[in-house]
Amino acid sequence: MNLIHRVKLQFEESIQTKQIAKDALAKAVVNAGELITAQLLQGHKILSCGNGGSAADAQHFSSELINRFVAERPALPAIALTTDTSALTSIANDYSYEIVFTRQIRALGQPGDILLAISTSGQSPNILSAIQAAQEKNMYIIALSGQTGGKIPSLLNPEDILICVPSDVTARIQETHLLIIHCLCDLIDYHLIGTEIT
Repeated sequence: MNLIHRVKLQFEESIQTKQIAKDALAKAVVNAGELITAQLLQGHKILSCGNGGSAADAQHFSSELINRFVAERPALPAIALTTDTSALTSIANDYSYEIVFTRQIRALGQPGDILLAISTSGQSPNILSAIQAAQEKNMYIIALSGQTGGKIPSLLNPEDILICVPSDVTARIQETHLLIIHCLCDLIDYHLIGTEIT
């Protein structure tokens, strides 16, 4: 295969996935942006978690809130549960990897906080455990997944939000998750400081 064509095909598949997701997910993304903003305005925080590329997405989202997205605004309270290597490794060593996020949620989560749980398959045991721990703390859940969401939909309460990318290709799901995260950041800024898209 011509390598230039191969690269272009990756672009085209990514674009196609985003085009389908745009219509399928816009309302859920708006709802998530409104929920996050409402809880931030009430003094709550956002915890986020994921594995591998999804861990990077969790950290990306947290950094955008703590620092800034585009416009200048106050720092917003967000914690990526994927960043404390001492906590992660001690929990995994003393207990199991399945509860590396669960223990942190039990320590840091408060009623009214939000957990952004990211799993492309919806099957990751530590993400499923994190969702259950967050619910025990009366937190809201916003879940980013792909395909049918795996086991995540069966765990969510009516007030929780599932944003499920209509694809079964991990790379396409992750690429769309990053765009969704940027959309959430834009919506938060819009609600808080009235930023407009130029």
